[in-house]
This record gives sequence, structure tokens and C-alpha cells, in this order.
Amino acid sequence: MNFLKTILLGTAVAFSVSNCTQAPKSDKAETTDAKKVDEKTSADAQEVSVNTKTSVVTWVGTKPTDKHDGTFQLKDGKLSVKDGSVVGGSFTIDINSLEVKDLTPEKGKAKLEGHLKDTDFFETKKFPTATFEITSVKKYSKSKKADDEKDKKYTLADPNSLVTGNLELKGVTKSITFPAKITVDKDGSVKAEAKFNIERTDWKLSYGADKSLGDKFINPTVHIGFDINAKK
Repeated sequence: MNFLKTILLGTAVAFSVSNCTQAPKSDKAETTDAKKVDEKTSADAQEVSVNTKTSVVTWVGTKPTDKHDGTFQLKDGKLSVKDGSVVGGSFTIDINSLEVKDLTPEKGKAKLEGHLKDTDFFETKKFPTATFEITSVKKYSKSKKADDEKDKKYTLADPNSLVTGNLELKGVTKSITFPAKITVDKDGSVKAEAKFNIERTDWKLSYGADKSLGDKFINPTVHIGFDINAKK
């Protein structure tokens, strides 16, 4: 009987581990202290306005038993274009616009949105917005790490730029570097896409990040997506 219990327990543990929801396997943003913007880079550049109606920031959060995904809308933004390339820019994220996309009103959508906006997470009454400011854009060199190790849904297939910028969130500013795909059309319009993971605890979003919490543990690794459109 004890042997049978051991077998059953081991099977249950293995099943639990195999079904544990992990953060999307994506490019990990390099996070360092905030960097100074080189204003000389953007000198004589043309500014194009971010289309806040068609641009969006996406997110995916996970825990051992589930995951949730959603969006933030943008309040404003601009990109600096010089010689057919993006050399700078910034945009403001409306944290109060947070929306959970995978839940319906009957399944607790409003409850989770309220919890994320409250003091445990984004504390939107005190920090209603976040900002991202580009400090450099370089040509992207493909990593030696095989792309098949990453989730295709959450990884850019053909990035052409390496973007570095300061992400200010909840009163904390950190520099992040990540691959992006940036296209500048002849008419001056710009489309910029990025998909990457960050550690939310770097911005004092520490609620539930202790693994000892078991099923109540919330993965500190969060997936972020930028889909930015801008035009004259």
C-alpha cells in the first residue's frame, strides 16, 4: 500500500509539474540602470506622431495553474525619423486603460482588472501612466540561440533593430534592450513591433513573486508586446 501511494504521489507531482503554466519563451530584455538620451542623435530628425487608436501594448502574465493576457492603450507618443530610420522617440502608456482580454464579465474580468490596478500591482491612482523613451536604435544581429526554442507566437520572426530605451513604471526607471522590427515607408509612416520578457520585480511589482506561495505564486517574468504605428 505504501508503495502504491508513493507511485500515485509521484505521478501526481509529475503531472502537476508538466502542466505548470510557464511564461512565454521569448527574447529576454536586457535590463540595466536608466541611460541618458543622446539628443545629438535626433538632431534634424523628423517627428511623426504615434497613432494612439491603432497602437497598443500587450502583456501576458502567468501562474502555476493559469495565465492571463491583456492590453494597455497609449495616451500619446512620437518617433524621430532620420535618413529613413527611427533614431529616437517616446510614448506614454495609459495604465488605467488596462484590460484583461481572456476573461468575460461572467468569469471575473472586472475583478482581475480591479486587482491589477490596485495597490498590489500597478497602483494606478498614484501612477496612472508609464513612459518609454528610446535612447538608441542599432542594427540587430541574430542570436546564436535557436529560434525553435522560443514560442513563435511570442517571438518576432525577423527583427531588424535592437532598441534600447528607458521604461518608467510605478516611479521606477530602468533601461531595457530588446529586438524589434521597424519599418519606415516612403511616405514617412512607421510601424514598430517588439515581443520580449521582463522581470516585473525590477519595477517594484513584487506581489505574489515568492515561489513558496505554491499555487498562489505569480511568475515575475511578464511578456510584453509593442505594436506601434506612427505617421506625419
